[in-house]
Amino acid sequence: MIQPEYPYGLPYLLTATGLAYTGPATVAGIIVSSHTSGTIKLWDNTAGSGTVLVDTITLGAAERFVPLYGVKAKTGIFATVGGTLAATMVYNPFVGG
Repeated sequence: MIQPEYPYGLPYLLTATGLAYTGPATVAGIIVSSHTSGTIKLWDNTAGSGTVLVDTITLGAAERFVPLYGVKAKTGIFATVGGTLAATMVYNPFVGG
């Protein structure tokens, strides 16, 4: 079944390590609200192992948006979060067949 594309993407709140989405998807970027020594790593999996989508990003003091330009996940999106972080990941479920 073809899923509708969301023009700006769906939000997923990133505050702790965990599974963000199961299934094929693209990640547009991450909007950072606040952090203290925040780090983010994204995996193409339903757990924190396997294929790395985005290796560990250490956020700068004034960093507010991390563009990821539609990086593609085949299995799912699992986020490993370090430090203290309040952020929103913007993703789109896979569209097409």
